[in-house]
Amino acid sequence: MSPIFPLASLPFTQLCCAVVTEMAKSKNHTAHNQSAKAHKNGIKKPRRHRHTPTRGMDPKFLRNQRYAVKHNVKSGENAGVEE
Repeated sequence: MSPIFPLASLPFTQLCCAVVTEMAKSKNHTAHNQSAKAHKNGIKKPRRHRHTPTRGMDPKFLRNQRYAVKHNVKSGENAGVEE
């Protein structure tokens, strides 16, 4: 008499090897059609904001940038105010 589930009668060590019988897949990646998909709606530059976020930037650079903005000499109409 043959059992209904033939793999159930095998020990666990043989069961693991008996179930995995597929070959390994060789194709892992392809770039097919990705360029066409990207250009379908156009590749756009990121929007430029007036004040870009400074989170994660170098603190020494940010401190120097603050002093540079503070001591920046304005030209034009506001330059002749101190006469």
